[in-house]
Amino acid sequence: MQYLSVIETAKKWNMSERSVRNYCAQGRVIGAFLTGKTWNIPENAEKPERSNKKKEQPVTLLDILQEQKNSKFSGGIYHKTQIDLTYNSNHMEGSRLTHDQTRYIFETNTIGVENESLNVDDVIETANHFRCIDMIIDNAKSGLTEKFIKELHLILKNGTSDSRKDWFAVGDYKKLPNEVGGMETAFPEDVSKKMKTLLSEYNQKEEKSIEDILDFHVKFEKIHPFQDGNGRVGRLIMFKECLKYNIIPFIIEDDLKIFYYRGLKEWNNEKGYLMDTCLTAQDKYKAYLDYFRISY
Repeated sequence: MQYLSVIETAKKWNMSERSVRNYCAQGRVIGAFLTGKTWNIPENAEKPERSNKKKEQPVTLLDILQEQKNSKFSGGIYHKTQIDLTYNSNHMEGSRLTHDQTRYIFETNTIGVENESLNVDDVIETANHFRCIDMIIDNAKSGLTEKFIKELHLILKNGTSDSRKDWFAVGDYKKLPNEVGGMETAFPEDVSKKMKTLLSEYNQKEEKSIEDILDFHVKFEKIHPFQDGNGRVGRLIMFKECLKYNIIPFIIEDDLKIFYYRGLKEWNNEKGYLMDTCLTAQDKYKAYLDYFRISY
């Protein structure tokens, strides 16, 4: 297979180099891939058609994620989001897989290990988390419901050792009381009512701000509706809702973990701790978008 540069392709298709790069970044050029910062475009690649001759609606991040997911585009923002969100969210909950191991599982669907033992649940939950991200991308525009949230939990914990415990409800609310960070959470018999109230209050607002999303997240984590997996499900919900309302999403990385937990704990007294932490994480995600030349 012979490959052309952006300059060569732009001349061939009679369009600007910027348009060619945007098409590549959006996953609309089949077979195009990055080497460093350089796009390699198959010489037989077809020029993407304009979706509408009329003034087109701005292409959102969600559009791009859905397109790259469906085309199995490698090396773009979808690829990076899958790996970074999965690694960091699982790592916060004790997964011992490295970033490289997480990437390897996503890219090859295999595990490469030498002179090392891996926790089976870490591997299963990593693969499951990839599926959860696909679910929130596919259903980003849908309303937030108990059914959807339980489905996320079911996908995340399916096939793990927890799923074989009689007292652990996979895809359903907890059966036993639990706590988080030394703080009490809702009793099992109160979870359903509290979740219905939380969702009702949240869904009454037609448009959501980042503060609304964070407020929901804090209240969700304080209810702690599941026996385990609440943090990961909660962060997936935040990512979904950001995509729905065209808010730049964010990934809480390891260096922000302490500040994130402090923000959750102090939200009712001082919202700035969590807000500043998430805005810092948002700036990091914006840098990814800048690199892939995705406007926001």
